[in-house]
Amino acid sequence: MMEDYEMKQFEGKLLNEFSRMAEKSSLINPELYSKYEVKRGLRDLDGKGVLVGLTEIGEVQSYLLDNGKTIPAPGQLIYRGYDISDLVKSFSGEDRYRFEETAYLLLFGQLPDQDAQKDFQQLLAGYQSLPESFARDMILTAPSKDIMNALARGVLTLYSFDDNPDDTSVTNVLKQCIRLIACFPSLAVYGYQAFSHYHGDQSLYIHSPRVDLSTAENILSMLRPDSNYTKLEATLLDLALVLHAEHGGGNNSTFMTHVATSTGTDTYSVMAAAIGALKGPRHGGANIKVIQMFEDMKGKLQDWDDDAEIERYLTQLLTKDAFDRSGLIYGIGHAVYSISDPRAVILKDYVAQLAREKGLEDEFKLYATVERLAPQVIAKSSKMYKGVSANVDFYSGFVYRMLNIPVEMFTPIFAISRVVGWSAHRIEEIVNAGKIIRPAYKSVAPRRNYIIQSERISARER
Repeated sequence: MMEDYEMKQFEGKLLNEFSRMAEKSSLINPELYSKYEVKRGLRDLDGKGVLVGLTEIGEVQSYLLDNGKTIPAPGQLIYRGYDISDLVKSFSGEDRYRFEETAYLLLFGQLPDQDAQKDFQQLLAGYQSLPESFARDMILTAPSKDIMNALARGVLTLYSFDDNPDDTSVTNVLKQCIRLIACFPSLAVYGYQAFSHYHGDQSLYIHSPRVDLSTAENILSMLRPDSNYTKLEATLLDLALVLHAEHGGGNNSTFMTHVATSTGTDTYSVMAAAIGALKGPRHGGANIKVIQMFEDMKGKLQDWDDDAEIERYLTQLLTKDAFDRSGLIYGIGHAVYSISDPRAVILKDYVAQLAREKGLEDEFKLYATVERLAPQVIAKSSKMYKGVSANVDFYSGFVYRMLNIPVEMFTPIFAISRVVGWSAHRIEEIVNAGKIIRPAYKSVAPRRNYIIQSERISARER
């Protein structure tokens, strides 16, 4: 038997060798994608998504059609036929939080009256608490270094506490979805508190959710040691939840919801799959990258008011000479929106208010400058099919940081909101009883004859 040190040396050498072999055997000639007209990422060459389904839940628009020509237009986000900008404008007329009302709209297709809203919020409040000892036995005893993984594990574990977990009738699935919408904040926040305590040596705070608080208020109350927050802080977080709740059926995690649901699997497995998709830095994890990019930028800039210096830094990002050398300006550009992302436009006004309250006006000004200059820098350095603009991730991370929300919670908060959209789409997929989703992949591997092992040439010698 090998000693531990020898085993690690052997393992490392072998894995390096095997990884080179795996990479070589996985490489496909890029020209073949054009030859066979493969829609990579399920997108056409002009950037439009390949139509794979129909929905009445959410709609994303970024262009107009004029005599068959596509003309870029300011982005629109529609929830059940309502423009998100109109919904948000209506918020100013009443002093209350709207995420729960938005959840009702997305799930049931109409805005609630006062009685319906009261009943729905009472139902959510009744489902907030996790099963007895769940936090202690399932979250605190095995803290995860990533809160999204803790959230997914918590969701899968809740399957065991459900008396009827595999029933995919609309009534049962709706009940499961409302329960998950209600308890996602606790799963995420407790996951963070466990991480903070066991991996960060911080004091452990476990506050129970309160039935008299909104989702946004409960998140802040459970996160903070003293449970205190201002009205503006809760209002801005509530707005962020509203803006992230739905984004059409084609975004990656929602499409994952449709794909998994089409197999007939249970709600907990579907939501865990969606969480896994949202975790990726190309999807829900992008706002973390924006924050990290700005921290690097602030350390490199001599003058935050110097457009030329900022432009040089942005150019270095694109040439892979700054930050993580990915060639990306994080928070700028979107798969669908070109002229504007309506979520970023709405969020920006509220961000300015909170920045003034927090004494961070200079930093907000830097964000606004980068938002203005980045499209110009990108236009100079690349051939674009369409323009680019700031997306919602550009400002959402800044919002969360001003709210003193730890960076580890940025993507989980996205999930707390988006589980509403996932739930609506899961029910829509079940009701319309579509086929199992199974797109085609073409094999381009050459055929080979079998060779017995004793006559094979070692792959290491090739």
